[in-house]
Amino acid sequence: MEFPVIINKSEYGYDAHCPMLRGCHSQGDTLEEVQENIRDAIVTYLAMIEEELKGNIVYKVEVHLVNAFH
Repeated sequence: MEFPVIINKSEYGYDAHCPMLRGCHSQGDTLEEVQENIRDAIVTYLAMIEEELKGNIVYKVEVHLVNAFH
């Protein structure tokens, strides 16, 4: 799976977030470190969602987006 990730450079290093996964953030001292850290954060986030869905009825809803996340 691929997710869009936004990475910002600051005076303290790098911070990243995945806009499709609310609250999924990470940081790192280098670009390589922040990329690895946000990848780990996404995997952890998805594992938490999977655990939360266990035993619940899950419905799918189709949404049509125009010009979003090319």
